[in-house]
Amino acid sequence: MNIILVLIPLGIMLLGVAIWAFFWAVNNGQFDDLDSPAYRILMEDKAPAPGRGQQDDSEPGATPEDGEQGGDDAL
Repeated sequence: MNIILVLIPLGIMLLGVAIWAFFWAVNNGQFDDLDSPAYRILMEDKAPAPGRGQQDDSEPGATPEDGEQGGDDAL
């Protein structure tokens, strides 16, 4: 029975923290636009980021062919 004297004030404090967190989120715009983030994943990017989207035809670890820079065979 003594535990109820601890649990009731603890529950009221937890409720107060939850209400404060809700109003803080509303005042800081957390609930302003709930639909756009869900559709954003479906939309195309306007332009690829620099350095991305460029494919290299060479295989990893491949050596340069004749006439390309980096070959020491011509010396």
